Amino acid sequence: MDSFDKIYEQFKVQGKELAGKIRELIHEGNVRRIIIKNEQGHTFMEIPLTVAAIGAIAAPVLAAVGAIATLVAHFEIVVERAAPGAAEAPPASSSSGPNADAAGKPDSQGD
Repeated sequence: MDSFDKIYEQFKVQGKELAGKIRELIHEGNVRRIIIKNEQGHTFMEIPLTVAAIGAIAAPVLAAVGAIATLVAHFEIVVERAAPGAAEAPPASSSSGPNADAAGKPDSQGD
């Protein structure tokens, strides 16, 4: 598993703050996945997020998070984000100079 294009953050929150923090993270836009764990590190819920699915899953997910928040007093939220620039392709290098045509051959005009 290649994790060079991912950044992980962890937050500790109280049960009553859980739904608000999840709502805030969903609306940030650069979050790929949210994992909710209890104090012992056991996973309660994993929420995969994509841009297309955010609107469709926000309400049911927040309702489930609210129900989970009543069970435990302290939670740890693990957030997986896309690394800045991970989606960008590196620029193509041109070693033939500024007077080259599209095929990379030197321009015959000039001297």
